[in-house]
Amino acid sequence: MPAPIPETFPQTTAAAAALAVATRFCSPALLNHSIRSYLWGAGYAGAHGIGFDDELYYVSSLLHDLGLTETFDSHEVPVEDAGGRLAWVFCTAAGWSPDRCARAEKIIVVHMRDPVTAAEDPESHLLQVATSWDVSGRRPEEFSADDRAAVLARFPRLGFGQEFLAAFEEQARRKPGCAAAHSVAGGIGGRIAAHPLDA
Repeated sequence: MPAPIPETFPQTTAAAAALAVATRFCSPALLNHSIRSYLWGAGYAGAHGIGFDDELYYVSSLLHDLGLTETFDSHEVPVEDAGGRLAWVFCTAAGWSPDRCARAEKIIVVHMRDPVTAAEDPESHLLQVATSWDVSGRRPEEFSADDRAAVLARFPRLGFGQEFLAAFEEQARRKPGCAAAHSVAGGIGGRIAAHPLDA
């Protein structure tokens, strides 16, 4: 069943702040990827009856790739760990509970690790599904042609595939053995080049 893509975003102080942070530090292509990741995941959840914390998922989606940005790229820490720690700092400053801050950190770390089910961790599952679709075209059957067109009209790719691959290749060069390096070695470049959203 195709995913019904949401028309709106969470209207909370933390959500607005996450968008402001992502807009400030992400490139336009990376920002749009982060927003699309929320939209694809929320739509997928609706199509499959997956209950999730909308604000938590939105904030995690908007912040999940901050570790790839020039300002926050770590030369030693894997990108997902760096992004998760930044999310923890952000959420702590937003006044979230320690458990909720830890959840945001975990969602971002887990999105580049072994698959988790919606029953185990719905927000982590959604970010895994959404980012693997937006980056490398996995599960295309989940997203209808109409929804793809509507999302891309609002948040175009702007050369995202090439920019993302270059960032991952740089991560792999500096941090052998990290998840990004495994993705590069596993052929993510070919999947990005063949992405149906760029056809």
